[in-house]
Amino acid sequence: QVQLVESGGGLVQAGGSLRLSCVASGLIISSSTMSWFRQAPGKERAFVGTTRSTGDTFYADSVKGRFTIFRDSAKNTVYLEMKSLKPTDTAVYYCAVKGGWLPASAAPALNMYDWWGQGTQVTVSS
Repeated sequence: QVQLVESGGGLVQAGGSLRLSCVASGLIISSSTMSWFRQAPGKERAFVGTTRSTGDTFYADSVKGRFTIFRDSAKNTVYLEMKSLKPTDTAVYYCAVKGGWLPASAAPALNMYDWWGQGTQVTVSS
């Protein structure tokens, strides 16, 4: 059974940094597409970024240049490094996995993913 467990969320001031972790069990992340999404209060879940099995990454425009996704295959963990945080980054952050490869155009679609984590809250104060 596949499980994804996120951690690392918390309260941070604007301009600060956080690193989120998503530990996967029941699958090998190196052969999967791993993505991060976020959901702010009253809003729909939105794409943040993706790392694909080919090793490439891409991001939503709203986080490009501030957020970095990377994976540690030895730990079967994917990370979301967040810098220069803004109050608008406040949300519950979720990791999601698709077994195998996804085309870039499909990565932002929620229904492309096979498994989701439970989410971790990130709150950025002004």
